[in-house]
Amino acid sequence: MTVGFHAPLPPAPSGVADYAATLAEALRGRFEIVLNPDADCDVELYHLGNNALHRVIYQRALARPGAIVLHDAVLHHFLLGELNERQYIREFVHNYGTWAADQAADLWRNRARSAQDARYFRYPMLRRVAEASRKVIVHNPAAARMVKAHATGADVVEIPHFCEPWGAPDAVEVVRLRQRLGAPESAPLFGVFGYLRESKRLQVILRAFREVRRAHPTATLLIAGRFASAELERAIEGMTAGEGIRRTGYLDADKFRLYAAATDICLNLRSPAAGEASGIAIRMMGLGKATVVTEGEETSRFPDSICVRVDPGPGEQRMLADAMHWLAEDRAARRELGRNAAAWIAGNHSVAECAGRYAAVLESLARVAAG
Repeated sequence: MTVGFHAPLPPAPSGVADYAATLAEALRGRFEIVLNPDADCDVELYHLGNNALHRVIYQRALARPGAIVLHDAVLHHFLLGELNERQYIREFVHNYGTWAADQAADLWRNRARSAQDARYFRYPMLRRVAEASRKVIVHNPAAARMVKAHATGADVVEIPHFCEPWGAPDAVEVVRLRQRLGAPESAPLFGVFGYLRESKRLQVILRAFREVRRAHPTATLLIAGRFASAELERAIEGMTAGEGIRRTGYLDADKFRLYAAATDICLNLRSPAAGEASGIAIRMMGLGKATVVTEGEETSRFPDSICVRVDPGPGEQRMLADAMHWLAEDRAARRELGRNAAAWIAGNHSVAECAGRYAAVLESLARVAAG
């Protein structure tokens, strides 16, 4: 059976690309995988995200329906970038009804604020592709709920975001990196990784870190990733000049492995959330790192014993600062949290288990197609 496998692939600087490459390899023993084909295959699998890397993939998913994987369950920002004003208003009305035309016009006029305005996250704009697709694969209950709200008849399958095992990098290199970052072995090193959008709450994290730094003057905060916009980078430039804050750009897989190993505590906040499952959070927990996440449906499958949750909203900064202070203070607690996380991720997010679930979806589509 041939599987048309549609996804951005390395070296594209995208977590979806890395995920797709790993999944394609895991499925090769079961199917003939054809990467980003122009011709039809027996079944099609489309990986969709909320950025321009997925333009052709989205169009093909509508033209040749198959199974889609929603790495982001909010496609609003993607469509804002792809459509003109007339097309955007028509698409918004298709999703939410004729009454919404004026609201669509207002959202279009104010689209420069879309990265931080919660209204754009409130309207995922999933109806067209969810209704067209034969299966919709999601990674968490939030995404499943969003799909069903837009397409009640959609066949939705939840498959956890997998975590590929990694070997530990050289211990001497890890020590050297911490020294370069100014983080001695006895001091807590916090890390923020990935594509740096407004929703990753960097300003809140930086303010909370300033509080923590007063109690733990050797604490270090690493911000690693490419900024989504020059505006966001300028907005926090002064805040990142403080003591104990280190910045680096995009990390390829080898560098990320090294920086992740050096980190003690991962800060992985998402608000407003977009129904996404954070591959970085799952990776860091899989590596046995204490991880702080935002409370919500996206993280509801995680037991309380494997992560620390922070509520979005008015109390976010206070809760985050308290969590950071506790994890910085109590090395035994953060190590226990990391051990619990590594064991749970290994048991519930393995590549083999998740690839088996993908295979079942693809085989079911092939059976239906064969009659």
